[in-house]
Amino acid sequence: MDTSTAASSFASSPISTSTSASASALRTVHELFVTSPGTPSPSGVRRLVADSWSRCTACGVRPDGSRLPPLYRTSEELAAYRCGHPLAVVLPLFRELLGAGAADDGHLFAVGDADGTLLWVEGDSAAVRRAERMHFVEGAMWSEAQAGTNAPGTVLEVGHPVQIVAGEHYSSAADGWSCAAAPVREPGTGRLLGVIDLSGGSTIATPPALAAVRGAALLAEAELARALPSPPAMLGPDGRVPCVSSAGCGTGARLEAGVRLAALGRDSVLLECAGRAHRLSPRHSEIVVSLALEGRGVHGDRLAVDLSEREVPASTLRAEMTRLRAVLGPAVLGSRPYRLLLPVHSDFGEVTSLLAEGRAAEALARYPGPLLPRSEAPAVVEQRRSLEQQLRGAVLAGGDAGQLRRWVSAAWGADDADAWLALAHTLPGGSPQRAAAAARAHALDAATATPSQVRRHAAVLQRSRS
Repeated sequence: MDTSTAASSFASSPISTSTSASASALRTVHELFVTSPGTPSPSGVRRLVADSWSRCTACGVRPDGSRLPPLYRTSEELAAYRCGHPLAVVLPLFRELLGAGAADDGHLFAVGDADGTLLWVEGDSAAVRRAERMHFVEGAMWSEAQAGTNAPGTVLEVGHPVQIVAGEHYSSAADGWSCAAAPVREPGTGRLLGVIDLSGGSTIATPPALAAVRGAALLAEAELARALPSPPAMLGPDGRVPCVSSAGCGTGARLEAGVRLAALGRDSVLLECAGRAHRLSPRHSEIVVSLALEGRGVHGDRLAVDLSEREVPASTLRAEMTRLRAVLGPAVLGSRPYRLLLPVHSDFGEVTSLLAEGRAAEALARYPGPLLPRSEAPAVVEQRRSLEQQLRGAVLAGGDAGQLRRWVSAAWGADDADAWLALAHTLPGGSPQRAAAAARAHALDAATATPSQVRRHAAVLQRSRS
């Protein structure tokens, strides 16, 4: 394969693929570009990368990695600078969204300012040590002018999320890494505050990694919007800041009432928080119900078991939790362990409490149907069966004709032979309703009942006709 063919092959291949052939072609293109002074623009690479390489050449960046990014601040100066930086407010959010995953997957995440200075670099300890060898450390300047093409630095140049794969780095010191980064802007003004970055191996060169940093940046901007003081005209009648972000319910909102979940008789949860209603997707509904049942929180491996009998990859679960946090907001959904941070009031919890107090009639009145009836998540299935069995048992034991009639009239009780039989027992002898109930019970049990049960039901049917 000649140089032009190799370059063309690499340029047309997806960023998520990093084959040895494409890597070899990229090295060839890079070598030709850096060893041919006056080349206007490299061919065979993405336009984003070609433009970045041209800027690096103009700035005098050394492609051989012989000059590493400088450290611009002492540890004392850096600590003071970080303390007052706007992104310090959202550092806990970045740690929740990206920190645990980076550490588990052998990667690291970094937060930089608008000039390219790395403020925080955290993650897998081995990855952090590797990064130190190329000065990817707190206090180092990773702008394009100082470090060459790299995701954080290139983001600061182009102003939008960027993914840089292995040999696309201009400096050879970083060509064993892949990175994805996104800008974080000041709400209202759009001023660039800094950048959030994921760096590591080949799995960073994938769409989910770019989506993760993009989502983290958007959530950070939403959190910053809630943290900013509102002018008096924006305050609610009670003097509180209303929940105005479409990302969910925030720390400035009136959250004392907690969240309310409606999950009975419906396939998706309706979650209400601070005056906002969110209709969740089926998967997010299962997650929220599982977290509500767990109460104090649950770690990812346990939550995965609650959600599926099949293995759920940790990265898939983290992506779902990130999307759910984008809906609800970080003030509602926590991590490590995953948990709902506010008091939870649910319709299934209310029914359970009423049954525990012996108030079967009220429990039945507040039971519109089974919990997420189409869900196959083990935690949901177990709770659905338990609640239905408790309610059914209370209705049968109560022997109240009205409750029994309501039970068998519902879709979930229409084929309950024992309930029909109990209803027949409660009705007056000789009444048409008693005969109909007994006949229904007899018909339902005819195919599956034991001979003694058949005789018992037949006797009830005979008495109902006399």
